[in-house]
Amino acid sequence: MATSHLRLILFSISTSMLLFSSHSLSEPETLLKFKASLKNAGGLGWEKNPKPPCDAHRSSWVGVVCMNSSVLGIQLEGLGISGTIDVDTLSGFPNLKSLSFMNNNFQGSMPDFRKLKDLKSLYLSKNQFSGDIPADAFKGLIKMMKLYLSENKFTGEIPSSVLELPKLKELKLDGNRFSGRVPDFKQTNLQVVNLSNNALEGSIPEKLRKMDTTMFSGNKGLCGAPLKKKCDSPPPPSLPSPPSPQPSLSPTAVSSPPFWPPPPRPLTTSMWIIMIIFLAGGLIIFSILTVLLIGRRRTQASSTVEAPPPKTQKAEPVKLCFLMDDREKFDLTELLKSSAEVLGSGSFGASYKAATPTGPPMVVKRFQQMNNVGKEEFHEHLKSLGRLRHKNLLPIIAYFYRKDEKLLVSDFVHNGSLAVHLHGHQSLGQPPLDWATRLSIVKGVAKGLDHLYKELPGLVAPHGHLKSSNVLLNQTLQPLLTDYSLTPVVNQETAQEHMVAYKSPEYIKTGRITKKTDVWSLGVLILEILTGKFPGNLLQKGKGNDDQDLAVWVKSIVGDDAADYESKLVLVLDKDMEEIREGDKKLAVDLLGIGLSCCDLDMEKRLDLKEAVERIEGLKVEDDKE
Repeated sequence: MATSHLRLILFSISTSMLLFSSHSLSEPETLLKFKASLKNAGGLGWEKNPKPPCDAHRSSWVGVVCMNSSVLGIQLEGLGISGTIDVDTLSGFPNLKSLSFMNNNFQGSMPDFRKLKDLKSLYLSKNQFSGDIPADAFKGLIKMMKLYLSENKFTGEIPSSVLELPKLKELKLDGNRFSGRVPDFKQTNLQVVNLSNNALEGSIPEKLRKMDTTMFSGNKGLCGAPLKKKCDSPPPPSLPSPPSPQPSLSPTAVSSPPFWPPPPRPLTTSMWIIMIIFLAGGLIIFSILTVLLIGRRRTQASSTVEAPPPKTQKAEPVKLCFLMDDREKFDLTELLKSSAEVLGSGSFGASYKAATPTGPPMVVKRFQQMNNVGKEEFHEHLKSLGRLRHKNLLPIIAYFYRKDEKLLVSDFVHNGSLAVHLHGHQSLGQPPLDWATRLSIVKGVAKGLDHLYKELPGLVAPHGHLKSSNVLLNQTLQPLLTDYSLTPVVNQETAQEHMVAYKSPEYIKTGRITKKTDVWSLGVLILEILTGKFPGNLLQKGKGNDDQDLAVWVKSIVGDDAADYESKLVLVLDKDMEEIREGDKKLAVDLLGIGLSCCDLDMEKRLDLKEAVERIEGLKVEDDKE
């Protein structure tokens, strides 16, 4: 009898396991189910990848991070993705530790991530999430170490459950519309708490008073150390945030720089200020200029102690330094007279479109990661860039220097970036780039890069940050390189984390970049233009990930023998591109070979720039032949 009971129990257990296994999804199925909840994610190409997502520590799927043959993280940044973050499906990854959806177009309330108990880092900055975050939104996420919700449209009080994250090291809530008091953080490992550009009020808790003042700037109601503003009366004790009634999380709407007013935020005790903002645009400009001028005076004081400006000092006009004598002159005040349209946010800061008094619109790029360079050094380098003249370089028209941030002004290019035309044309209702246009773009990029090498021989990597989002297309779809030659003035730590040159194979291996590093970037760009695939390794923060290297993927299909390229070309070409004419197929094969040669891991075998440019120039489509 006992034996029959035991058999029945074992049968029940085995049957349950079979039923469970039949309904559980594999990792590829889980990823594809998750992708189905996203919009504008076709460029990931997951459904077309025959390989498993994870092979040991390697991943051949764009944006997937692997460890021990399982999905460790998902990192989809700057791809224009929207839709829904399907947390229920993500919970099917038992080892998921990190999620990053920064710099995309997600909207609505914050998803409920509490099912992901092992999550250590969550990056949602620079989207369009909105609304209040429930007080218990992070309850139970006891392993959370990094939480980035910057530059969204969150409102309400800071959720009290952030106080219940014992391992929290970094919390970034800047650039939102949070209101109420700052919670009294007690975590011992807390290193960064950025609350700037919100609508917080009251005294700053003692635990946070040793942090830099920039972590709290842009909150008119905050007082006490480290800010200069003293609290009018003995400050009430800081209280944890009470529960918020509406669940919603939204981590990434681009925050406005101090040169433009931040978006209106609900102020619990000063609602009349909003009325003044809407009814008195002139007062906005005045207040911004006041902040700007005070900021300039701060540069004369200590970097940690803010000295009050002399009462007798008169306000100086906020002038831009122009690099081109033949351009209309304007100052920052005139740019401020019109509303600034946020274009996006890149590795170094936000970009804004602003109108000039009588001329065409301009783009103002705000850089905050250049504060380790001296004023004279910055001026000299910008002057050398101002002397550059080439049809494939977007010129820097003017700049503004302040110790804690810089502005670079250039022309607005209406057609946007090459990245948008390659990966976002469907959502914009645009046709894909044809073969002749793609080849023309490659030629223009090569010419612009060649000019940088000739005019700036002292720079190891004259561009340093060549990628499809830094190639703009004019009205005739001719390429204009931008964000070039900034390596000498960008903080080294930031450069190593974000700039393309520091994701090159040689930097990963030796910690050094070389004269052939930009050639590697050119090769990656050529392969991206041919395949229509986004180079996933450039999504990685810090050193690039060879597991997601576009060149590795292409070589895995076409092989190492150039004689096989022609027969396998169709396997790697962008499926959205119209079929290449028979007479031009050899040119596409040759360009594929050039791209792979530019990406060669062996520095001795990799083409130098001169040879790469000559070979690219030698490619002539049928209509170009004389």
